[in-house]
Amino acid sequence: MLLYPPGKLYQRSEDRAQCNIEDSATVTIHACNDLGYAAAILRNNGYEVFLKDYQTEGLTENEALSDIESFQPDAVFISTTNATVFSDIEFINRIRENRNFRIIIKGAIFFDTKPELLDILDLTNIDVMVGGESNFVILPIIDALLSEKGSLSAVNGIIYKENGELKRTEFSCWETDLDSLPFPARDLMNNALYQRPDTGEPMATIQVSIGCPSNCIYCLTPIISGKRVRFRSVENVFAEIEECYYKYGIKSFFFKADTFTINKDWAIALCDKIINSPLYGNISFTVNSRTNTLSQVLCTKLKLAGCFMLAIGFESGSDETLKKIKKGATIADSLNAARLAKEAGLPIFGFFMIGFPWETEEDIKKTLNFALTLGIDYVELHIAMPYYGTGLFDYCEEYGTMEDTSYGFDVVNPNTKGTKYVSMKRINQLKRGFLIKFYLRPSFVADKVITCIKHPYELKNYAYYGLRLLKNL
Repeated sequence: MLLYPPGKLYQRSEDRAQCNIEDSATVTIHACNDLGYAAAILRNNGYEVFLKDYQTEGLTENEALSDIESFQPDAVFISTTNATVFSDIEFINRIRENRNFRIIIKGAIFFDTKPELLDILDLTNIDVMVGGESNFVILPIIDALLSEKGSLSAVNGIIYKENGELKRTEFSCWETDLDSLPFPARDLMNNALYQRPDTGEPMATIQVSIGCPSNCIYCLTPIISGKRVRFRSVENVFAEIEECYYKYGIKSFFFKADTFTINKDWAIALCDKIINSPLYGNISFTVNSRTNTLSQVLCTKLKLAGCFMLAIGFESGSDETLKKIKKGATIADSLNAARLAKEAGLPIFGFFMIGFPWETEEDIKKTLNFALTLGIDYVELHIAMPYYGTGLFDYCEEYGTMEDTSYGFDVVNPNTKGTKYVSMKRINQLKRGFLIKFYLRPSFVADKVITCIKHPYELKNYAYYGLRLLKNL
């Protein structure tokens, strides 16, 4: 049995960001593919599976308990985040009360976590903690727990209990054959829950690659998924697109990758596959990019193949900060990326970060002013969040800005007291002022009014995100 615990919306399938959906400006929830993969793998190997995304459906704990009583699971698989782990464990303790089933919990916080951090958590009712990629280890875990096939000691990337003692296996090992995985069990998922933000149409998440060779000090990806990028074949990705389109009627996609454009030739090959297929002109998709991995040819291909939004991690308006966070890119790269996207007609969703421990108010304003000059269409502004194991965590300890080294925090509400020079209260004031200035500028409002006149069905979606933004501000 697989389930998401009910509660506040978080991007539980995003290990590197774990984004707080409700408190963000414009971020949307993605499909629970980690559970979808697990469901498909287990079902293909003879296990009966029940899957429900309780948090996105807004279901209650009583409804989860009712499903448990009805299904009578032998094991429950739950996905958690740094910010929600305490409430998720409380949920686990309640559903385990007077019941006998095994609990597997998956989350980035369990990736080779040091014992003192695990000591903070009540792990009484948890049997296995998955810190790595669950899609490759869920079957041997379930086999070991339920069928006495194999041993948990042979499963990479987990912490498990043996005679009441916590044991850990090898974490720095990653599977390379992504094509060997079945497609997520979308027949068990409520696909209508995961929507394209502007049109409200169902949008499927398709994982196209895993891993990142970059060295950004705030990111968990190179730690959890390795620095070698592992790609699915273009043919395998396209087969999943076809299944979504023909079997489930899904026409919009999020091609998930740590950086979709990291290999231009691969990205162009996927675009060409779409362009030369019967799906050309019938599907749309969004992808992400670094500022220094774009080219004119790639941007043109993306637009032609159906890309409706390009998400770019600009991060900062300061070359000094970009160097310190080891972004491997410059302000010149940011300007070039914005130019290439706009010339190709690709709308830009820009991501920025403020609140690095060394930043002054002048540094923060430099980033905010830079964001306003790029001509991007949408923006998300995060506050630097020092996840354990990252270089940013070490920097925050060095600068004395760490408020709490524990759990329960995210990029909207981080575990720092601000920077060495700027309080968190002031950082939030600057953030609110920037978002108001960006989203209420006359050109943005006029553009959205025109869009809604041309496409009235988009009005309710813009209204929803607009009201959410105003509420949060």
